Amino acid sequence: MSAQRWARWTLGTLFAGTLLVSHAHAQAWKPDKTVEIIIGTGAGGPQDRMGRSIQRILQQKKSVVAPLTVVNKAGGGGAVALNYLNQHPGDGHYLAVNALSTLTNHITGKSAIGPDDLTPLAMMGAEYVGVTVRTESPFKTGRDLLEHLKKDPSSLSVAVGTALGNATHLSFVLAMKAGGVDIRKLRTVVFNSGADSMAALLGGHIDIAASAPSTMLAQVQAGKLRIIVIGAPARLGGELAKIPTWKELGVNSAFELWRGLAGPKGMNRAQIQFWDSALGALVKTDEWKKELADNMVENIYQNSADTAKQWKAEYDEVRAVLIDLGLAK
Repeated sequence: MSAQRWARWTLGTLFAGTLLVSHAHAQAWKPDKTVEIIIGTGAGGPQDRMGRSIQRILQQKKSVVAPLTVVNKAGGGGAVALNYLNQHPGDGHYLAVNALSTLTNHITGKSAIGPDDLTPLAMMGAEYVGVTVRTESPFKTGRDLLEHLKKDPSSLSVAVGTALGNATHLSFVLAMKAGGVDIRKLRTVVFNSGADSMAALLGGHIDIAASAPSTMLAQVQAGKLRIIVIGAPARLGGELAKIPTWKELGVNSAFELWRGLAGPKGMNRAQIQFWDSALGALVKTDEWKKELADNMVENIYQNSADTAKQWKAEYDEVRAVLIDLGLAK
């Protein structure tokens, strides 16, 4: 072998070896410091419960050896949490529990951070929004409420969390619109979480609350609150089996409230693959299935690639709705 061929062979071998080592390092990525699970609402709400369940099960199953902690960054309808998340670009140690507000806040101008500014990681669960009143409320059914608001849309205060234009708000106003209510005149009050909405409802500070049923269930079971209608496409099971849907009342409306996980922009392939593997295993555990069943959440798990596709499709769909509502910027 000539000297030149020997040199080229040696350089090629070294280069190939370097690529293999780099690839091996990339494939072997795993958290080596504290992982923060960021919650964009106050403690006690559905997003907070989901984040803490993910933390607990990942620790129990030792899917993540590094410490995991939950950090609440409430405010701005989730915008504060996403701003904090993106202070750590490309770092797979930071995850945020997110919802449709990730898309709607960008469409409405409440947040400069949109889906293109994040790393989609997973779709984890979905609920349907219920309308809840105090047990002494004169509204016994969703039809009672609808007829009242058709006559005077601004006569009642309606609690939603965590921002105008998010999934909770959209579910309620779309049902009202389908039922003939002037949705621009509704008196909507925004709270930092579903738990805050529940507290305000119990205290008599607002008249009705639109929220995930899991937030209200304990107080419903205690006889203090009553869920009168739910925005699901068909009746749900378990504790919610007796609650009619809007469609049963002749209102053609159903809307999904999903929750997922996002990472900061710039996460690399190895980091995404780690979380695909860890979260894919988590959703198959009995502990996770029980957690979802206990909180009446549907398992809709999707990995990073499929989550990115859903974000894109929903962004365009929801933007059209928010334009109709006069909320898009």
